[in-house]
Amino acid sequence: MKKEIVKLLKKALNEKGIKLKDEEIGKFIETPPSPDMGDFSFPCFFLSEKLKQNPNQIALEIREKIGNPPVMDFEDIQTSGPYINFVLNRKSLAKKVVWEVLNQKQDFGKVNLGHKKKIVVEFSSPNMGKPFGIGNLRSTIIGNSIANICEFEGFNVIKMNYLGDWGTQFGKLILGYKKFGNEKKLHENPVKHLLELYVKISNNKRYENESRKWFKKLEDGDKEAVILWRAFKELSLNELKKIYKLLGITFDEYDAESKHNKGMDKVIAELKEKKLLKKSEGAQIVQLKNYNLGTCLVQKSDGATLYATRDLATAIARYKKYKFVRMIYEVGKEQKLHFKQLFKVLNLMGYGWADNCVHVAHGLYLDKDGKKFATRKGKTIFMADIIDQTTSLIKKEIKDRTPKISKEELEDRALKIAMAAIFYGDLKNNRSNDAVFDIKRFISFDGDTGPYILYSYARASSILKKVTTKKKFEVFELEPKEIELVKKLSQFPEIVLKSYQNLNPSVIANYSYQLAKIFNEFYHACPVIGSKQIEFRLALVESFRQVLRNSLKLLGIKTLEQM
Repeated sequence: MKKEIVKLLKKALNEKGIKLKDEEIGKFIETPPSPDMGDFSFPCFFLSEKLKQNPNQIALEIREKIGNPPVMDFEDIQTSGPYINFVLNRKSLAKKVVWEVLNQKQDFGKVNLGHKKKIVVEFSSPNMGKPFGIGNLRSTIIGNSIANICEFEGFNVIKMNYLGDWGTQFGKLILGYKKFGNEKKLHENPVKHLLELYVKISNNKRYENESRKWFKKLEDGDKEAVILWRAFKELSLNELKKIYKLLGITFDEYDAESKHNKGMDKVIAELKEKKLLKKSEGAQIVQLKNYNLGTCLVQKSDGATLYATRDLATAIARYKKYKFVRMIYEVGKEQKLHFKQLFKVLNLMGYGWADNCVHVAHGLYLDKDGKKFATRKGKTIFMADIIDQTTSLIKKEIKDRTPKISKEELEDRALKIAMAAIFYGDLKNNRSNDAVFDIKRFISFDGDTGPYILYSYARASSILKKVTTKKKFEVFELEPKEIELVKKLSQFPEIVLKSYQNLNPSVIANYSYQLAKIFNEFYHACPVIGSKQIEFRLALVESFRQVLRNSLKLLGIKTLEQM
């Protein structure tokens, strides 16, 4: 209905000599704080300066130019001071929204912005040889959701995992294994053993030079170093894929730092050719002080390359391969300067597409006390342990509710609820903010949680299982909670678009909770079975179920028919 309001306003504004695009008008349309003030409102303050008139007078004149609106769409259009308030035709709105949802199903809410143009979304990107810990989780959950949203909006999305399989940490791992490694331990629990070796070497300063030498050997293609590096990488990747399977997350491509080694020499040569490279204390740098971005270090004095070198080579290779219209890096906010430098250097190299590269930053996970998660405790939090702990707690809750549940069903249901709890517990927060990771709060079946939303979906499913009807629905007088639910359903396309524009899944996550809450209020206020308009209410319940399923899918959360 917002589109219809935009059309009416655009025509009236044109007659007043004000030419605005649809999206410019749309951004001013508000939802009034009370239903008594209408369903949508258009404030006229911003037009005062252009028209040199009082906004109250502008509102009256625009209302006059709108004339008689279509009765099928609007019950009334009123002015209140500087506001033009639109009152929708409730019955027509209800019919239209429910019909659209039930006919479009999984496509309801889609806007084909992308026209199949390519977007690369890089996310997760863990370091090989280290455990997939809680620090990797935010990028994985948020990046996956952003990729889903971009795809829903019509883009051809390449979900990319950029593995950290290069760098000085491999010098430490190679040295650690040569000095203290155990082949049996490596194959029994590779990630745990590699972490032990890494910590042992890192905690002793006398191994620093030797570790750097081993990484340099690896860069130079030393046979022993390469064999050990390949073994560590393969074992680590196998463990990672187990975690991704539990999370229900897949990738279109596994990229890796090591794949771009050959490209790094070309990048350094190109930087020299374009007179961007300077020598500083034996190292090669790109000076960015004129852009308030400090100094970008490209090559160390010993000839070893760095993240910046590899990321430059990687970005260039990806553009050649995909010709993307946008490349999104979902990486923690502590890397903000790195990406600003990366994009600026690419730009200085003459790559205009660098303007379409975006760093989508996320905050830290915090412990329940609001402090940095586990770092002060001196230990790593393994993702596998978090999933096990969460699933175990949920199994207990399910058994209390459904004592006779089969073991197979219990495992499946507990894992889905656990993932919903973890995913929603993160995604409901604005991605740029730090987020408190509190499993006990996440798994609650009440309040603003993933399990509560899944329970709402299951409740809708149970209503639909009790009765089937093939009659066409009629809409009689609507109860306030029916109207509220219809209006919330109608907002979904706009919510998805806003989430895409801001690359922020929290917009959809918070909408999902609000939608579930309104449905539960409708459920208590408006009995479905036995009501005069049972057919309409059943259709409304099915519409709720469909929109919530669409919404949760964008967040990476699977629904359950029964809790």
